[in-house]
Amino acid sequence: MGFLQGKRALIVGLATDRSIAWGIAQAMHREGAQLAFSHIARMADRVVPLAKELGSDITFEMDVASDDDIARGFAHLKTRWDAFDILVHAVAYAPREALTGTFIEATTRDGFRVAHDISSYSLTALARESLPFMKGRAGAIVTLSYLGAMRSLPGYNVMGLAKASLEANVRFLAADLGPLGHRVNAISAGPIKTLSAAGIPGLRRMLAHVASVAPIKRNVTIEDVEYGCVPVLRFGRRYYRGSHLRRRRFQLRGHEFSRGIGSALSRAASTPAAVVRYSSVTRTTGVKCNFQGRFAD
Repeated sequence: MGFLQGKRALIVGLATDRSIAWGIAQAMHREGAQLAFSHIARMADRVVPLAKELGSDITFEMDVASDDDIARGFAHLKTRWDAFDILVHAVAYAPREALTGTFIEATTRDGFRVAHDISSYSLTALARESLPFMKGRAGAIVTLSYLGAMRSLPGYNVMGLAKASLEANVRFLAADLGPLGHRVNAISAGPIKTLSAAGIPGLRRMLAHVASVAPIKRNVTIEDVEYGCVPVLRFGRRYYRGSHLRRRRFQLRGHEFSRGIGSALSRAASTPAAVVRYSSVTRTTGVKCNFQGRFAD
């Protein structure tokens, strides 16, 4: 029996079978969770068949840029579920022109607002609407970040600021929701060729460079993120909240590395207010990298 048997999860932001959210959905389905999916109108033809592949007939339209639309979406979900345990926030957006050229040239007031509204504020709005569904349950909220929240990356521009905002959002939500028994975490994967990433100029060059310098000589995959999500969603990890799990190109050591993370999380699960750092130095880059998980009771 999977460790999510009897749990229910709402996934917001699935777009295609190449989405990171798809990998996470497959992992949760494999572990026994019941799934529901929300999507924007133009993605219905893609999302509904994918939901059916995982045994779900709960799909509905919801635009996270509108509070009214969010309220309608959760009202619809209420007709099917009176409660759920997991919210997966896999939503990010910036106008295409905001990702073209240099940061200072491409960033406008409106582009800045839109990127932060959809990529960061939506997590707060969805968490707020999820609380009545999670009442009396040990809830888990997971979102997706990226290295651009910490470093300046060519072409990522205002999305980097929006992801930094998202990571701060995770910490504040974790502080608010922790006393209620809910956990809030972020997964920061390496570059993956998803529908969203396709809008970033120079993505192919980025992927090629990452694969060439990575010790395992390939990029991070959706499946890698899928397995990285597992320890975040384990309901035995009661103290694992307000953290950012980073799976970057120079960290990914395959099975051995995954066991290292799992061992670190196992030790920290019984230690309130601890910080776990998993570090390694690669021969190809000589860059020291940290896996940082923040634990708080």
